[in-house]
Amino acid sequence: MSNDLENEYFCEGISEEIIHALTTIEQLKVISRNSSFLFKNQETSIREVGKRLDVQIILQGSVRVSGRTLRIAAQLVNVNDESQFWSQTWDRNLDNIFEIQDEVSLLIADKLREHAGHLEIHESLVDDHTHDVNAYQYYLKGRFHVNKWNPEDIKIAISAFETAVAIDANLINGYLGLADAYSFLAVAGFAPREEAWFQAKKNLQKAQKIDPNHAGLNYLLANQAFFTEANYARTKTFILKSLQREPTHADAQGFMSLLHVLNFDFKNANDHIFFAKSIDPINPEIQFFEANLCYRMGQYDRASKLLDSLLSANPKNLPAIIISINIKIKNKNLVAAKQQLLETPEELFTPDERLGLLCLLEILTTGPGAYFSQLLTNANDPSAFHAHAYLYLAYANMGRFDEAFQVLENVFTHKSSILLISFSDPLAESIQQAPQYQSYRQRLYPTASIKKKRAKKPASRIMDEETVRAQLNKLLSFIDDERPFLNPELSLRLLAKSLSIHPNQLSWLINEYHGKNFNEFINQKRIEHFKTLVVNPKNSHISLIGLAYESGFNSKTVFNTVFKKEVGMTPSQYQKSKK
Repeated sequence: MSNDLENEYFCEGISEEIIHALTTIEQLKVISRNSSFLFKNQETSIREVGKRLDVQIILQGSVRVSGRTLRIAAQLVNVNDESQFWSQTWDRNLDNIFEIQDEVSLLIADKLREHAGHLEIHESLVDDHTHDVNAYQYYLKGRFHVNKWNPEDIKIAISAFETAVAIDANLINGYLGLADAYSFLAVAGFAPREEAWFQAKKNLQKAQKIDPNHAGLNYLLANQAFFTEANYARTKTFILKSLQREPTHADAQGFMSLLHVLNFDFKNANDHIFFAKSIDPINPEIQFFEANLCYRMGQYDRASKLLDSLLSANPKNLPAIIISINIKIKNKNLVAAKQQLLETPEELFTPDERLGLLCLLEILTTGPGAYFSQLLTNANDPSAFHAHAYLYLAYANMGRFDEAFQVLENVFTHKSSILLISFSDPLAESIQQAPQYQSYRQRLYPTASIKKKRAKKPASRIMDEETVRAQLNKLLSFIDDERPFLNPELSLRLLAKSLSIHPNQLSWLINEYHGKNFNEFINQKRIEHFKTLVVNPKNSHISLIGLAYESGFNSKTVFNTVFKKEVGMTPSQYQKSKK
């Protein structure tokens, strides 16, 4: 909600930190920044946002920076009726940024638990990235610009990240930001490939020395292993490590889906896509992974609908264009395929990609000709990965399987990652009947695994029966004797402190044995107290809302809503019924 463009990167950075902090709570589904940030600066209703993200609660807020002072405002809103049920503002010193983020994240988590149900919340949710706030600010600026994914902003991001790690040499996210930026330049062709990958690897090595198990690090190592080494097993190992550390890493979930797709493991691929969509539902990259899965499974109609949606949002989405053309080729709609190919601006294609598609169409219509000859020549270049991939597809469609397998050797000799993807492409379906196919499949897509951590036992009971009985009696006695619900500022943590019990235990106890969340439990006690006040003749001079305030409510709307839900009639109707 902030309007200060100069500090926009700071607002986004803190928002990302809060998102990441809340994802550490296992029982809570939190939408990732890729999807949630799409609604920033848009006039979209809460209901529409909730519907598109498939969530029940929206967290809104703003960040403003003035000198060394930071103001954060946050509010939680119900999607179903767009009602705000909590809000707060913090004015803090910028030098304590990590303590602030932890304070804000913990309080948001507490209010979600009080409102929606039991959550196991750690004592701290935010890790210190650095002890230097200046280094952190430069890191946030770098993240802001790298997320724009264009060469001009990437250069700004690289400069910011370099300044951040110069200030703090142990800032792992600064090195990962640099590796991410240089990887983009390498893959997109905006910088000399070898030099860009060299810079990416150099920064990943520095990050590895700081924390080899970091989820973001292992995701980037997977990208490096796939696109520079064409090493399927090594890629899968890094992705598994990333997901083991951070299961809610949506990009890693999508990448794992792709790896399963390549090896025809469509069930596992679909599971990873389903999970990725649940936490990042409108991320175009995740949508593309799903479209590619449908294409590989032969669900061409479903794939085409997904691709049409992607191209409607971004007509220059080249991967979506390529798969769309491939589907037309598979459906033998060659005229439409060629038309779409020729209508796509030539500058969008990477070297040999347009040539390769024209070659395939040539082979399927008139047989190999000039395009095939040109592709054959270009494939002599060891770094011409797209030429290798399309030459393999060309030979497969010509029935020249031995020559196709000979081209496949480029995966091993020249680390051709594009060819690694093309091996199992539906356009090469005919080659699967060749006797060598399965042996190549095992060579290209070997299994990979890491030692799994022993699964945690489900936390269905966090106290033994004797302790439960004792704590329940203690809770109910305290409620009856001290009537803490009359305090409108009562929180779960405050009640837990009064009872000398951990907030996680109290939350579980109320949910498990009363079938209510904290707010429902406390408001029920307030309603019971109000009902005793409203029938007492001594209170006849006090208004209904006055009696509600005396019962612990601090909002007329909340009181009326809770009373109607709990009693089945309005407060005034109840009062009349008792006269």
